[in-house]
Amino acid sequence: MARMNVNPTRMELARLKKLLATATRGHKLLKDKLDELMKQFLDIVKENKRLREEAEKSLDEAYKSFIIARAVMNEENMGEALMMPGKSVEVSVSEKNIMSVHVPNFSFNTTENENEDVCPYGYAFTSAELDSAVAAFSDAMEPLLRLAESEKSAQLLAQEIEKTRRRVNALENVMIPNYEETIKYIKMKLEENERAGTTRMMKVKDMIAAKAIEERRRQDEIQLEKAEATL
Repeated sequence: MARMNVNPTRMELARLKKLLATATRGHKLLKDKLDELMKQFLDIVKENKRLREEAEKSLDEAYKSFIIARAVMNEENMGEALMMPGKSVEVSVSEKNIMSVHVPNFSFNTTENENEDVCPYGYAFTSAELDSAVAAFSDAMEPLLRLAESEKSAQLLAQEIEKTRRRVNALENVMIPNYEETIKYIKMKLEENERAGTTRMMKVKDMIAAKAIEERRRQDEIQLEKAEATL
């Protein structure tokens, strides 16, 4: 807590009081924003955990099935089976606003070929494990996309939380105490100046009164001398 280097005047006091009121109001708004950001962040983290578990489960099943399929199928047949996909996916990115933080919003559209089945091959020379792997990878697409959206949102919110916390701490521990200390100093200086002015006024008044008494005494002496002369 350090006092600002300002002139101790009433105009400066009024200016600092306005700045203190603005800083206090800003501190309250930023504190409320920080609390809401933390709430949103915790909700996203919980959703992130659920999506991660869902995606990991789908990918685990897909990789297990794929490993078994590679074991029972030769590489040539598997390559031919997976050469032409039955579906294509297009991902579009937009933004949504969370407490003035622009977070991504992913959405994907699936374009199917004439064959509506997710498996783009015939079943004569392929294994059931390959069918399970392709279906599991397809099911994992949405959780993975939502997980990427959730993790990016959590990252951006964490950055905004850190930035807001620094601002709150700067206002709470630096700016507001400095304003309060400086206002206190100016008030003390103004009170000292007022007391000094009052003291000077009293001294001047005493000096005037003493001078008046001295002048009256001289006039009385002059009148007394004149009276004695006439006698």
